[in-house]
Amino acid sequence: MAHGVCEMLWLKRILEELRTPMAMPMRLYCDNKAAISITHNLVQHDRTKHVEIDRYFIKEKIEVRMIAMPFVPTAIQVADILTKGLFKSNFESLVSKLGMIDIYAPT
Repeated sequence: MAHGVCEMLWLKRILEELRTPMAMPMRLYCDNKAAISITHNLVQHDRTKHVEIDRYFIKEKIEVRMIAMPFVPTAIQVADILTKGLFKSNFESLVSKLGMIDIYAPT
């Protein structure tokens, strides 16, 4: 998530240089409720010590309302088509959202 936030900030700077208005807060969609709750809750847990700096960086950007992290269910997470094995119905739904076509389908 920290890398995603960095990329969003980079894009924001480029758009500012191009004098293109940008809606704030920028949205970083996430399908992991645990990751979202860790960024909102600064209580230290043993399992999150290795991401402490990233967590504070993301928390800071959330507090100044530069980014927002809405939850997106796994069923509609378009990136899953590239990273997971999906059932045929989910696969076909996500393929249609991406606007992909089957070039081998009969015409």
